[in-house]
Amino acid sequence: MSELFKAFVLGLVQGASEFLPVSSSGHLVIVPWLFGWSSSSLLFDAVVHLGTLLSIVAVFGRDFGAIIVATLRSIRVRSLADLNARLGWFILAGSVPAAVTGLLFKDSLERLYHTPQAAAGFLALTALLLAGSEWISRNTGQRMFLAAMSLRQSFLIGLAQAIALAPGVSRSGVTIAAGLAQGLRREAATRYSFLLGAPAFLGAGLLQGADMLASDPAAVRAELPALMLGFVTSAVCGYAAIRLLLAYVRRNSLYPFSIYCLLVSLAVLTLFALRLR
Repeated sequence: MSELFKAFVLGLVQGASEFLPVSSSGHLVIVPWLFGWSSSSLLFDAVVHLGTLLSIVAVFGRDFGAIIVATLRSIRVRSLADLNARLGWFILAGSVPAAVTGLLFKDSLERLYHTPQAAAGFLALTALLLAGSEWISRNTGQRMFLAAMSLRQSFLIGLAQAIALAPGVSRSGVTIAAGLAQGLRREAATRYSFLLGAPAFLGAGLLQGADMLASDPAAVRAELPALMLGFVTSAVCGYAAIRLLLAYVRRNSLYPFSIYCLLVSLAVLTLFALRLR
């Protein structure tokens, strides 16, 4: 029962904090540390990532269908006049930085996932990025739709996504922040952030799952109930979080999320210092 409860809590944390700009990776490091739980397996991490991928597909399924068709058609007609075709290529280009960074710094990044104080420190960075992008957005006055976004801008947002491989740096937070800083409307920056995240979730889920299946297939059968619960919980909570954030950003700022990240960072660093005494 304890393993199922742990799977439920971690699936809830992954689903909710992946799309709200508060860093799921940071929370998945901090929450087990607070409760004294052992680190979750690579396979469980892969499954909850696939759960959040399912939630994106559930919300943006028609968009992805149109993007894939238009992108393939653009190869044949050699034209990027269709917005969906441009988005397809933008998503591919924006996914490159995170893929390269993950492959080059895999071992170093994995060590950070066992360091709660590092996750707390990166949460403070997320807070600063959210507040800074909000300030820039309010003072520049630019409000672009996705149709006006360039390949260069999409690549810069992809670079921001690469930074989010560090635990505590919110993937949705930094990509939305990068979009706002470049003049995108709130809804456009948020929508593109979610679309850009799909390849990252798919890649992370497949790579982590393949590593675990190759190393210990017997562990999969033993962990199956927890895996199923974590998958369903992350998918349902992720769907709710996407809908919530899409509605929220139309009229509200990112400052509350910035304050939350900063408070969590300070609380964890303080608690860590007290435990060292």
